Amino acid sequence: MSDVIVGDDGVSRCTWAAREPETTYHDTEWGFPLSGDTALFERVCLEGFQSGLSWRTILTKRENFRKAFRGFDIATVARFGEADVARLLGDAGIIRHRGKIEASINNARHAEDLIDAEGSLEAFFWRYAPDPDHVPGSMTTSPESLALSKDLKKLGWRFVGPTTMFALMQAAGFVNDHAYDCAIRPTVDAAISAHPRPS
Repeated sequence: MSDVIVGDDGVSRCTWAAREPETTYHDTEWGFPLSGDTALFERVCLEGFQSGLSWRTILTKRENFRKAFRGFDIATVARFGEADVARLLGDAGIIRHRGKIEASINNARHAEDLIDAEGSLEAFFWRYAPDPDHVPGSMTTSPESLALSKDLKKLGWRFVGPTTMFALMQAAGFVNDHAYDCAIRPTVDAAISAHPRPS
């Protein structure tokens, strides 16, 4: 079975990106390095919400999530209380899962502590970037995602299992997991190479 599919536009893409909204997300976001703690925190939250669901579900609700979680501003989410949990549980535009909602709030509070200790979330998370020479699509976890998951859990984070953290690494440009024959892979390679690693 081929690991790419050729679209009506003649472009070879990873097989999961055959239709919208996955196609645009694949071409413009997936695998490109994220910059800034807000963007990284948003992705951690959304990957947690995706657990057990399809990414299409997240994509179609992403703008609703951004509105509901106040742009995923870490300091704002960290101060959410029971009234906010009730508001979010009543918001039909997002995934109304109490455990995942409370985990996002919990993780915002621990993100503040991590930023105080490390300078930024980026500085901490990038330490776990996988080997760039791994074979695309060959794994759903990695030694690095296992280590990141373990260390975050020690710090009190939730919904950050090793599969979820590897999905984060794929999506946020820690590793290029586009198929070798995917037309977007070289562009992502260049973006990752040009991305300054936070210190």
